[in-house]
Amino acid sequence: MNELPKRFDFKSIDQKWSTYWEDQEVFHARQQTGKEPYTIVIPPPNVTGILHMGHALNNTLQDIIIRYKRMNGFETLWMAGTDHAGIATQNVVEKALAKEGKTRDELGREEFLNRLWQWKQEYGDTIIHQLKKLGASCDWQRARFTMDDEYSQAVNLTFVKLYDKGLIYRGQYIINWCPRCHTALSDEEAEHEETQGALYHFRYPFKDHPDQYVIVATTRPETMIGDTAVAVNPNDDRYQKFIGKKLVLPLMHREIPIIADEFVDPAFGTGAVKVTPAHDPNDFEMGQRHNLESINIMHPDARLNEKAGEYQNLDRFQARKKIVEALRNLGLLEKIDDHTHAVGHCYRCHTVVEPYLSRQWFVKMKPLAEPAANAVRDGEITFYPNRWEKVYLNWMDNIRDWCISRQIWWGHRIPVWYDDEENIYVALTEAEAKQKAQEKRGKEVSLRQDPDVLDTWFSSWLWPFATLYWPKDNAELKYFYPTASLFTASEIIFFWVARMIMAGLEFMGEIPFKDVYIHGTVRDDKGRKMSKSLGNALDPLEIIEEYGADALRFSLIMNSGQDLFISKDKFEIGRNFANKMWNAARLILLNVKSHDHSYDLAKICEQENLDLTCRWIISRFYSTLEKVSLAIEKYRYSEAENEIYDFFWGNFCDWYLEMIKDRWTEDVVQYVTLHILEESLKMIHPFMPFVTEEIWSIIHPQEQAISLQNWPVLEKQLIDESFEKDMTLIIDIITAVRQSRAQWNIKPNEEIIVNLATNLDDLKSLLTANQSILIKLCRIKKLSIADDLPEEKNAAKGVVAVVKYAIPLTEVVDIDAEKRKMLKQITDQKKAAENLSKRLNNKEFVKKAPDHVVAADQERLESLQSKIKELEDVITNLN
Repeated sequence: MNELPKRFDFKSIDQKWSTYWEDQEVFHARQQTGKEPYTIVIPPPNVTGILHMGHALNNTLQDIIIRYKRMNGFETLWMAGTDHAGIATQNVVEKALAKEGKTRDELGREEFLNRLWQWKQEYGDTIIHQLKKLGASCDWQRARFTMDDEYSQAVNLTFVKLYDKGLIYRGQYIINWCPRCHTALSDEEAEHEETQGALYHFRYPFKDHPDQYVIVATTRPETMIGDTAVAVNPNDDRYQKFIGKKLVLPLMHREIPIIADEFVDPAFGTGAVKVTPAHDPNDFEMGQRHNLESINIMHPDARLNEKAGEYQNLDRFQARKKIVEALRNLGLLEKIDDHTHAVGHCYRCHTVVEPYLSRQWFVKMKPLAEPAANAVRDGEITFYPNRWEKVYLNWMDNIRDWCISRQIWWGHRIPVWYDDEENIYVALTEAEAKQKAQEKRGKEVSLRQDPDVLDTWFSSWLWPFATLYWPKDNAELKYFYPTASLFTASEIIFFWVARMIMAGLEFMGEIPFKDVYIHGTVRDDKGRKMSKSLGNALDPLEIIEEYGADALRFSLIMNSGQDLFISKDKFEIGRNFANKMWNAARLILLNVKSHDHSYDLAKICEQENLDLTCRWIISRFYSTLEKVSLAIEKYRYSEAENEIYDFFWGNFCDWYLEMIKDRWTEDVVQYVTLHILEESLKMIHPFMPFVTEEIWSIIHPQEQAISLQNWPVLEKQLIDESFEKDMTLIIDIITAVRQSRAQWNIKPNEEIIVNLATNLDDLKSLLTANQSILIKLCRIKKLSIADDLPEEKNAAKGVVAVVKYAIPLTEVVDIDAEKRKMLKQITDQKKAAENLSKRLNNKEFVKKAPDHVVAADQERLESLQSKIKELEDVITNLN
């Protein structure tokens, strides 16, 4: 057999196989009628993206399932690509321009877009290269970009189809406006954060009685300049007599009415609220109901405009201070209360969003949402974990229309043209729009295209089928659509998942995927979400450089659950496991003569004289394989990995290889050992592709890559719980004896006497048949197996299941000296435990100390109490 190098050099191995897979087109999907397709689509990372831990987790999860399905005989397509990320990419290029002392307006639209495309060409594939380092087995030849020509045509067609169906409309509504990015945002893009602010109470005087007033409460004093009414609840007895009266708006001296509207919450503030239809979505709705004027008082950059009088050109927050001070000086400031409320922020630049009256394009969502909600209710689509279904349905049932226009230049320009009479022409091309205009006007007219672009999500909601060149009626679209599973994070359920379901049903007539797996959030070891601003983000590329891609992948999945709590030292788990695999494979290849395929494992297991060690490891492998396969199918990856870890490290390396280390000359042992190694490599491959590929290539230099090997066949008939139960008992006895040796400080090379006792004949037979293992692994010079233990003092004793054991100590240790050491340890540990108990019982300490400090102290106390009991039991069991 070929020999493995002494050291697992992950850097050269990772690069070697990443290059090989791509050069050999190992992951390229081909339309094959003889195979069942299995398709997943990557959540397309932004072209501005740099690999972070969330990407690493998400793509590792996808890679596990796609490698697993590939090995199970499916024609697998993992569709790759990137998103143009309108606002994010434009911000990056605008910042670069600012360093040159330029703005996009100075460059003009065409030149600015040229700069964007240049930037995309230079930096847009950075994250693709990083995903390849991770081992992502995407079909990189098919990688798409949301602004590819053909993809852009699909986006335009989507707009036209929805417009023709009456589902896209243009209207003047309150939208979320980012003053920094100068664009509208959808509700989902305005991320609300709890903010400590203030609730201002102002006096609005009555027109006819200036010395009397109504007190209104607001969190945004600067918008009062645009007030056109004060509203109260019609059922609020305090204000019923004032409904219809006139007030004078302070500072602006404008008359405004008191109106009654059931929307007003009598319990909020004073029960009277200012109504600013142009700057609040709820006020806008009230304004529509009561035919109120809408006065827009702001420029797009959140400076107050000419309608703000003396406050013109002040930033909104500067204006807030000035207005509050002016009302204080006029005696119209009643009071200011501390107030915590949710404030919308731009999801890209984190600027406070301004509710803003603007003419925008919208999609009517109710008609699209109903069938998409039913697809989940009826079980066509399943969420994992299931709790996310409720979140999804709640949003769908309360969905609002989607604002899809953005006032930026990078993106899909809205396919709408206007003539000089402001007639609207929606068309796929300008030529088509001109033809429509000529038909309408009876003459040739000049047209101008809408300057806005579409929301980035308006292109990415088509991702599962537009990547397959929809709307072209092509064989690959029919073969690979619908996809099977979607892996994503909870924060884009509404942005992306829900909209893809709507789009799939609307344009393809089929759901886009059957399963949606929502993974947890990557957090630090203190439970905080990883972020650059907190300075707690770990760079996956640095982890790959230091530990290897396999270590990163394995450690992320091992620690995954609802959320992941990660620190740098956690990646040692994966690194150590990769090294363990390497060293185990090296040991086996040094001792196995050849790869003999003439053996039949099932026939070997039928041999009556096949020892428990071989029967046990065969049974353990196939029972592990069964659990791992089921866990992968159910998206329980951490569970699958724990099964693999327990088997390969715990059973195969720590026990089996130890048990057979003096039996390498036996042909059956060689065959069984190599067979289990090879099948284990296949089982581990989806989780750790690089190390498994390298070991496999050394065992089988002439065969195709392990990536293209078949998943191990489950031989259920070789699973025998009785063999596993018997070996568990043997291992537990060895563990107990080794623990007693350690507790009494018996030297590692010192051979001991061990007495075992049980009155069950089948157990005596089991122990007798496997006494060579016991003698070897416990370093026993004399082993007795009887119905009961001999009467003797000064022996370490214990019970494993129904087997008693005793180790005479007189000849191997100074018993009195060891007892004194143990008693001193007990005294010291009791003192330490007492101090910890006092601290944890101190209410002030528990109240003020950080949670992780209290938890660590509690853990230390429990550990000390456990050690104390263990030592006391050792001394008690001596006699």
